[in-house]
Amino acid sequence: MNTVDERIRKLRAQISYHAKRYYVDDDPEISDYEYDRMYAELLSLEGEHPELFDPTSPTQRVGGKPLDKFEKVTHAVQMNSLSDVFSFEELEAFDARMHEALPHPVYSVEPKIDGLSVSLRYEKGIFVQGATRGDGFVGEDVTQNLKTVFSIPLQLSEPLDLTVRGEVYMPRRVFERLNAAREREGQALLANPRNAAAGSLRQLDPKVAAERALDIFIFNFQEGALYADGHAPVTHTETLSRLASLGFPVLEHCTVTDSAEGICAHVRQIGALRDGLAYDIDGVVVKIDDLSDRRRLGEGTNTPRWAVAYKFPPEQKQTKLLDVTVAVGRTGVLTPTAVLSPVRLAGTTVSRATLHNLEFIRERDIRIGDVVTVQKAGDIIPEVVRSHPELRSVDAREFFMPERCPSCGEPVFYDADEGAATRCTNSRCPAQLSRGIEHFASKDAMNIDGLGPQIVDALLKANLITDAADLYSLTVEQIAALERMGEKSAQNLVDAIARSKEAGLERLIYALGIRNVGEVAAEALAKRYGSLAACRKATVEELCEIPDFGQITADCVVNFFSHEGNVALCERLEAAGLLTLSTAKPTDDLFAGLTFVLTGTLPTMTRDEAGDLIKEAGGKVSGSVSSKTAYVVAGEAAGSKLTKAQALGVPVIDEEALLAMLRERRREP
Repeated sequence: MNTVDERIRKLRAQISYHAKRYYVDDDPEISDYEYDRMYAELLSLEGEHPELFDPTSPTQRVGGKPLDKFEKVTHAVQMNSLSDVFSFEELEAFDARMHEALPHPVYSVEPKIDGLSVSLRYEKGIFVQGATRGDGFVGEDVTQNLKTVFSIPLQLSEPLDLTVRGEVYMPRRVFERLNAAREREGQALLANPRNAAAGSLRQLDPKVAAERALDIFIFNFQEGALYADGHAPVTHTETLSRLASLGFPVLEHCTVTDSAEGICAHVRQIGALRDGLAYDIDGVVVKIDDLSDRRRLGEGTNTPRWAVAYKFPPEQKQTKLLDVTVAVGRTGVLTPTAVLSPVRLAGTTVSRATLHNLEFIRERDIRIGDVVTVQKAGDIIPEVVRSHPELRSVDAREFFMPERCPSCGEPVFYDADEGAATRCTNSRCPAQLSRGIEHFASKDAMNIDGLGPQIVDALLKANLITDAADLYSLTVEQIAALERMGEKSAQNLVDAIARSKEAGLERLIYALGIRNVGEVAAEALAKRYGSLAACRKATVEELCEIPDFGQITADCVVNFFSHEGNVALCERLEAAGLLTLSTAKPTDDLFAGLTFVLTGTLPTMTRDEAGDLIKEAGGKVSGSVSSKTAYVVAGEAAGSKLTKAQALGVPVIDEEALLAMLRERRREP
């Protein structure tokens, strides 16, 4: 063996060891500088000696080039989802069914990690492919991104051929660090660790995925050989123990029990541990432990008969209401926000929560200084649920809305027709300008990447913009001069602004921020009139003829285009070169009268792309589930919308079923 070969082997071993100490154990033994020097030396030696290439080298964890798209992977073993239950009574009913079908059922009870499900395939002990769950049958090849997860072994301790299933997640500390950085840079904050993990794993550039410091737990052996002698494991817990010995990070806090009482007791125990874990869990999985019993029970259409997932109810916590602040929105509405003593809630630390309006506060008798209960609506938006007058201190005080706008100082008025809203009377209010431009640049509007609240405020403060049209005359030099903005960031922002010119009429109408005109109404306007110029001439009578357009929305549209300032804004946007014609494709009536809700990560397209297909077929896409929803299209890591659909009995389909509906309906005479 030559000295170069020896040095490369030694560096690989040292770097792998120290990477595990840093990324997995969170207990580094050497400085970043020392680690970086070893890594740089290994990269250099491998570059000089390509004949010594090894796919398990630590340099291969972030060695892939950016992809154009993810290739599809057909799973050898279907990656089923689980049936959800929401009460101990349902767990007891599951236990009763198992006792009817099996002589002596024994269960494995495990935490349900709130992340993204993936499969990992190994050949002769080498990690060769990783894929998302997708629709359970077909997923996406995310091998390069999974290699950036340092707890996934690139080489097993034995040369086995096998496939395992795990849950990729973002540790809480990583999520909080990432959101803190995004806040400093003026970017939109990530909603929760689950969404952050899903988005990170689907980055086309592995280097971006590597920066997100994802982790994984392996929770299932899918297929192949767990032992070199070929003998088969007997129980699920045996497979987890064996996988751990091979180098996989397996689930923690698991137990085995043979009774409903034992199941419920461990569910309570895991629930009590929830706050102290380094990762998010959203429930507990109960599985038959004996693998032969599983085979005897078999699989249902989409879920196994031998397992259920108990979902935790929305987490609620008590904390103290320290103060109430008032923010001014883009339409001039004053919204009270609770300032709370920080509390850990559903994966994040919450220190602020919405109070909606004064009527909401009065109905619930909420006072400053009260102990209040908070939860996250849909596990995303913090809200105050109730106060606790029985715990009220003598210095608690009532909250009153200000008589003047906290942003501009102009008088406010109570708008009973707009949901008990308090509104600023000044249309040129600085807060309204800022929020309006933020809305204009948002993802669902003009989608100007990088134009977050802090950048908008900086541009307004520097008098570089006074409205959205001014964005299109900004230069790299002007933006680069702002605090914390360099030339590269400035160039990226100018490029994003330029790209937004092609967003189309539908997005532009929504971006204008017309009261009561959301995405659906904006699309309806674009389809009905075809150009911004024609929209400006619309009458109330014409607008009321558009399906789902009422008198109030029609009045808002006509009022908006009757103001000289708004007309001037539209003319300046047209002069700046924005596309003011409709980009909508002709629709058919396949889905006429049907409303769809999209949730989770779909296997082969984005939710926007799926929504476009639905709209082209004459259907509607809504952001919320109700009894009027025809179908919920659910993908990987579907959240509260899926739960609500199941509670309401709304049909839930996957991407393949949606595409099949389109194909079948088009074949009908």
